[in-house]
Amino acid sequence: MSKRKSINVSDNRNKRVRPAAEEDVDDESDLDGDREDEQSSGEVVSDAGIVESITLKNFMCHSLLGPFTFGSNVNFVVGNNGSGKSAILTALIVALGGNAHATNRGLSLKGFVKEGESSSDVSITLRNKGKDAYKPEVYGQAIIVDLRITREGLRTYKLRSKSGQLVSTKKEELLSILDSFNIQVNNPVSVLTQEMSKYFLHSKGEGDKYKFFMKATQLDQMREDFVYIKTTKHGTEDKVNQNSECLKDLKRMYLEKEDRYKNMASLDEMHTKLEELQKQMAWALVIEMEKELEPIQEKLKSGRHSTEKYDEKVDEWKNKVEEAEGKSRQIQEQLEGITQQVGELQPKCAELKAEAQKRNTLLKSSEVTVHRFKANLRDLEKDKVQLSSRINDLKLSISQTSGAESQAKTERMEQIQAELENMIHQISTLGQQIDQYQHACSRAKEEQGKMRREQEVLQRSMDANIRNLQTMESSRSNRLRRFGEHMPSLLNAIQEAHRRGQLKHKPRGPLGYLISLKDPEFALSVEVCLKGQLQAFTCDNHEDEKVLQSLMYKMFPTGRRPAIITSNFLSSVHDTRMRGVNHPEYPSVLQALDIEDPVVANCLIDQRGIESILLIKNRTDARRVMQSRNPPQYCTQAFSKEGDQIFNSRNYAAEQTRANYLSGDLEEEIRHLQMEIENQKAQACRFLQQMKRLDDDIKQNEGLLRRTQVEQRTTKDKATKLQLELSDLQNMEEPQSEDLNPLEEDLQEIVSKISSKRAEYDEARAQMADFKASYEKAEQEYKQHKEQINTVAEDADPVKEELSKADQEVMKCKHHKKHYNEKRSAHLRNIQTLEANEQSKEQELQTSVAKATTICPERLDVRRTARSLDSEITRLKVKITTQQEQQGDREDVVRQYHEALESYKNMTQQMKYLNSFIKSLDSVMNHRLQVYAELRRFLSARCKYYFNSMLAQRGYTGSMAFDHKNETLSISVRPHSSLSFCSDNLH
Repeated sequence: MSKRKSINVSDNRNKRVRPAAEEDVDDESDLDGDREDEQSSGEVVSDAGIVESITLKNFMCHSLLGPFTFGSNVNFVVGNNGSGKSAILTALIVALGGNAHATNRGLSLKGFVKEGESSSDVSITLRNKGKDAYKPEVYGQAIIVDLRITREGLRTYKLRSKSGQLVSTKKEELLSILDSFNIQVNNPVSVLTQEMSKYFLHSKGEGDKYKFFMKATQLDQMREDFVYIKTTKHGTEDKVNQNSECLKDLKRMYLEKEDRYKNMASLDEMHTKLEELQKQMAWALVIEMEKELEPIQEKLKSGRHSTEKYDEKVDEWKNKVEEAEGKSRQIQEQLEGITQQVGELQPKCAELKAEAQKRNTLLKSSEVTVHRFKANLRDLEKDKVQLSSRINDLKLSISQTSGAESQAKTERMEQIQAELENMIHQISTLGQQIDQYQHACSRAKEEQGKMRREQEVLQRSMDANIRNLQTMESSRSNRLRRFGEHMPSLLNAIQEAHRRGQLKHKPRGPLGYLISLKDPEFALSVEVCLKGQLQAFTCDNHEDEKVLQSLMYKMFPTGRRPAIITSNFLSSVHDTRMRGVNHPEYPSVLQALDIEDPVVANCLIDQRGIESILLIKNRTDARRVMQSRNPPQYCTQAFSKEGDQIFNSRNYAAEQTRANYLSGDLEEEIRHLQMEIENQKAQACRFLQQMKRLDDDIKQNEGLLRRTQVEQRTTKDKATKLQLELSDLQNMEEPQSEDLNPLEEDLQEIVSKISSKRAEYDEARAQMADFKASYEKAEQEYKQHKEQINTVAEDADPVKEELSKADQEVMKCKHHKKHYNEKRSAHLRNIQTLEANEQSKEQELQTSVAKATTICPERLDVRRTARSLDSEITRLKVKITTQQEQQGDREDVVRQYHEALESYKNMTQQMKYLNSFIKSLDSVMNHRLQVYAELRRFLSARCKYYFNSMLAQRGYTGSMAFDHKNETLSISVRPHSSLSFCSDNLH
């Protein structure tokens, strides 16, 4: 428990174990030797930390024990049960900082107070001599530790010097003394209580032995210290992080105090400057009023001279309007005459066209008949030639001799050869006809496919028009339906979501529903310009966009959904004066639209740039304006009334012909769509009739093709037969006789058929010639009439162009007349306004001069504007008021500034110290952990060494094994065979 002087123990490893009687004798002799040494040497000098005496009062069951004075070396406390031996040990543990649980005598300190008493006292005197003394200049040669335990379990300390003077009442001081003296009341090697000794003797677990080793060597305490230091380090780091935030606040506070401190000196200067600015402000107002009055007077002077010019301009353009209207009426009458002439010629042209088509149909039918008769006649001629040849061959073969037979055979072979050549030529001709018929069929099928595609396009257009018609009819009661059937439901859902708070800002849309046109004629051009943005919605943020998308998924489960544009909502429209086009004659899209909601206007400006797009009704004027050498400034493109898009170097025609969303007259649009659908239905009927005619032509050509192919196959069969006959003649040895009567009868029948067919063929050819002549005559009359209509129509084109120019000239003259009328009226109103302004400004000037003279009698030449001076005066007043309110007393401001500076410097220094302390602590901890591992290994080896030495002294063998990883300690002892009997008796 305390430090002792080290005693050199001789090495007894080789000594044998002596009997017990010999050991007793040796012990007695050793004790005698010790007494002699004490008598001879006198007082023994001991180290500091030895317990000299202890006194107990009302402790446990004892009213008063002690004082007990202990010797310098080993002391034995003996007595009967209940005499106080355990009480002394328990008092030592409790008084020197141990807890109640370590004594194994109770769970709380209040259990050590004697029954019926309010408190108990323990007093211990510790020696404080030698070089290891603790603060000898304060405590002297002894330290007295007084402990008082109350009935409530509270423990208080009083540390006194040898003279009894109170030095400290803190437990930390006691712990410092115990650390200095190396007193460990919780170490079982220093203080081994009865319960701990019983537990150690009866414990067989290797883990318990290891725990006892850790406690005995203080390694357990070192480990707990390491854990505590680590916890403290983490707490220090957290405190550093917290102090970092506090440091920012201190710095901000310090800068505020510094600003206040610096501003104290400038307060008087600001007052002086304020007075000077007020004087300048008075005369600056006078100067500005004088400057404002000068242009008014100049404008009045020049305006009175300009009134006569405006009158002349108005009269001039009035005369030009009358001239242009007269010219336009003349051209209109001329165009009406031409239109009437074309209208008179048009019905006759239709009649001639129908007659020509009718005669063409008859001609084609007669051509088919002629071709059929010709083919039949050709077949009969071929049959006649073949039959005649056969008859002649038979006659020759019968009448002539064998020599003559050979000659006839040769002639027959030549004849057959000639016929084969004719048939080959005929087959080639038929092949060409087959190619012609196939080409006609393929051309008709191609035309039919082209017409079918046109019919599909027409059908799609008709379906779209029907849908638009249904939408417009349903939008009679609700204009929103023009933008889609589900649009009213979507807007209701948006309204409900905004009412529930799901939307931060209510989305705007569809954008086309929230705008209107000032001039309805620009409906198509604005729709072509904005395109899909008419159906789009705009949101303020991405969260609202997600909510709107979910609503659209519900309302539009399939198909195309409206676009969503996300942009911050502003309460005012963008200022486009510096980047918008401003033309004297033509408006921009922004100027042509009436938009009440600034959010919608800003969205169209940002997305489409409508402030830089012009609307020009006439496409010719649009090309002239945009594609000239000097196009309007800031203008990117222009749109005509027909929807044509014109750029500086190119232009595009519009695919759309009517406005779907922005047209003003809904009934007119419905009537137009109904007429267009009727026209498309009529066109579809015409397509069907043409398709039917093409089907008839294809069937007719395919029939001719099949007949020609049959004829070609027949001719090929005949050629094959002739080839076989030629082969037979070439292989024939003797001619064979046949009956000629059937063949001659067949020949007569064929001749009669040929004569009748030839008459029919001639009659059909004559009829075809008549049809052809009548068709050519009708076609010629139709072409002449058509040419006459085209000539008249061509004559109308320059008249139309001239009329268009005349109308433009009329509109231009009216526009200029209206322009100058308006300018003259505005000019007169402006003169009246200027005169009134001049009078009021002169009165204000006189009042202002009087006030300025009162403030500063001497006129000042001020170059700054009154607005800048006013803003500076306002700012200066606010600054003076703020500083006066904030600064208060000058001494307080200076004191607060120095205190804030000192606090900021101290905190900064503490932060630097703590950061460096944490770094050094990390380094020290890493080093001490290594030392801890080395110490544990060294102590383990030392224990093994002493254990083996002790066993060797007693003649035993055994082992001691440490497992630091699993925290176990295993000990085994094996006696020698000669002592086994004695060890058995001992057990």
